[in-house]
Amino acid sequence: MSLDDFDYELPEELIAQEPLDNRTDSRLLIAKRDTGLLEHRSFADLSEYLRPGDTLVLNETQVRPARLRGRKTTGAQVELLLLEEVAPDDWRALARPAKRLSPGSRLTFGEGLRGEVLEAGDRGERVVRLTAEGPVAEMIAKVGEIPLPPYIHKSEQDLRRYQTVYAAKAGSAAAPTAGLHFTEELLKDLRNAGVRVVKISLDIGLDTFRPISVERLDDHRMH
Repeated sequence: MSLDDFDYELPEELIAQEPLDNRTDSRLLIAKRDTGLLEHRSFADLSEYLRPGDTLVLNETQVRPARLRGRKTTGAQVELLLLEEVAPDDWRALARPAKRLSPGSRLTFGEGLRGEVLEAGDRGERVVRLTAEGPVAEMIAKVGEIPLPPYIHKSEQDLRRYQTVYAAKAGSAAAPTAGLHFTEELLKDLRNAGVRVVKISLDIGLDTFRPISVERLDDHRMH
């Protein structure tokens, strides 16, 4: 299967730059497998398609403030997207501009959070040791930003809208976007209608941000 098989035109004006005030007002596309019929509905209509005894699986991962903006000792601006804590306070991160962040580079992120590049990996990945006068995790939460999807260009956002209403366990570098449209009220209505709701925790990582760079999908390695 070729990457070209998935090419389609998406007009720029149809890419929403901020979420709707009411989560369930978002659009819902229904594809009927038996007839191939497509229906354009609202997410609030989801209850019409779930029956008593159905199971709804929710990913309760929470987006952490994984984006750090800072500077090198030279004053040059840098940015890290924290992906995984590989050792206490040592983070594998996607760095930008990666070419200027060789091992030994020292970084500052404000509020006393500092970093040192330990290792250089492929395609912009770096291992960075973070230090602070207090607990590093608290400083990350204080100075870090929730990463917005790459197609969102409007910087001023209500970042609470990029968490699901049932998010519980921090660990993702991006939101599990399919769940952003649920509200507590809708979930309550589904439970009352006999739909079983269960939760898993699956962290969203680098593949959300990294484009596929091969022609044959069989050659693509998932992060």
